[in-house]
Amino acid sequence: MRSAIEFSIICDAAWAPGIETREAWRNWARGQLPASADSEPVVRAMPAMQRRRLGLLGKMALEVAYECLGQRQDVPTVFCSRHGEVSRSVELLRDLAHGEPLSPTSFGMSVHNAVGGMFSIARGDVANNIALSGGRGSIEHALIEACGLLADGEKAVLLVVYDCPLPAVYADFQDEDALPFAWAWLIEPPREDVISLSWHTLSSDHAGDETPPATSLDVLRFFLRRDPCMERIYGRQSWRWTRHVS
Repeated sequence: MRSAIEFSIICDAAWAPGIETREAWRNWARGQLPASADSEPVVRAMPAMQRRRLGLLGKMALEVAYECLGQRQDVPTVFCSRHGEVSRSVELLRDLAHGEPLSPTSFGMSVHNAVGGMFSIARGDVANNIALSGGRGSIEHALIEACGLLADGEKAVLLVVYDCPLPAVYADFQDEDALPFAWAWLIEPPREDVISLSWHTLSSDHAGDETPPATSLDVLRFFLRRDPCMERIYGRQSWRWTRHVS
């Protein structure tokens, strides 16, 4: 059985160290790798008192969220990160193991919905806010959630996708490109330029036919290059992305 969702993108934004402009992202999508950089986004739209609580991951996520949403209010958000603030969690565990006091700020910002919560508080916006993680299929599950909100009658939904490489202690579990990144789409019900995502469960004979290790950046590359289709397979789940331009 195959299921599918459809949507259109009103606005998009992306940020990564060394890839900070639309032209740089287009070059990246064409395979031109950027020079290494240690820069962080400024997140000027956020009050300084709250901005100081954010690490690199949170700053990247909210930089693209602010850029994509602009002055719009009452737009539900879906924040999607496979690993979230795992570096903060590791630091807290180390402090605990050494008998050191835990930082309340680090503890509060380590939970998976902290970044989305900070965004909501800073903007004074009480719209629906969801934080989601779904393994290698996190982006697909996040879009199903976002399109579910559209199906319930929302006019638009903000999707924010962001991640950082795992800390060294978890290096054996790193199965994705080691690039910190964040990107956002403001989506609406399908119109002229439509992206569809369909999925189905493979038979047990195809359980090992996974696509090479990748990140949600594959989806961004598919979008930026305006590719007609892309398929990703994990375990027994096949996800097919298709673009329809009328």
